[in-house]
Amino acid sequence: MSSRTSSRTSSRSSGPARRGGARVGTLSLRPLDPFEDAELVHSWVTHPKSAFWLFQDAKLQDVEREYMGIAASAHHDAYIGLHDGEPAFLVERYDPRHIELVGLYEPEPGDVGMHFLVAPTDRPVHGFTRAVITTVMEHLFADPRTHRVVVEPDVTNTAVHRLNETVGFVPEREIDKPEKRALLSFCTREQFDAAVVRRAVATRPARSTAASSAPAASGVSGVLT
Repeated sequence: MSSRTSSRTSSRSSGPARRGGARVGTLSLRPLDPFEDAELVHSWVTHPKSAFWLFQDAKLQDVEREYMGIAASAHHDAYIGLHDGEPAFLVERYDPRHIELVGLYEPEPGDVGMHFLVAPTDRPVHGFTRAVITTVMEHLFADPRTHRVVVEPDVTNTAVHRLNETVGFVPEREIDKPEKRALLSFCTREQFDAAVVRRAVATRPARSTAASSAPAASGVSGVLT
């Protein structure tokens, strides 16, 4: 699944990621190396499943050039996402005051733009993409200067719209970019935190009736945790 939707931050591990209470492994980020990672990234972005990344016809040199430009930019960063230490997704962070959305909306202090791409696979893990976007959002909000994340996925990419909503994004309006018609959406730190709490509550195992009706043990007030 793709969503090509700043100051530099160091890579950080998110720790074990979970999907509905089940572990999917450890997810982390490291800076993308335009030379060492170009061949791998090229195989991801030109895959038919990555059509929304808009790099279907790119040559290896095009990918190298694109990420060399990002590495040299003061307003754009790229990361390789790792799943248990192995490359599994691509992340871009950008400053919408200077890149992608200039003149298309009124940026607020602390706005950060984001794109992400999960590597195409023939063996998808249920809930993995949601774990990835959660990790990406945690990474962005780890910078205290980030107050709101901005995304601009293709209006026809309904799968990523639904995914974005699970982590708190709220669509605002459609905008016309040179390469696509996009759905401009925002997620504040508070909206992300609330979405994480809602998901945790929704996936919490229900207490059994027997356990709920059992008398409290001696010395315990009767509040179950």
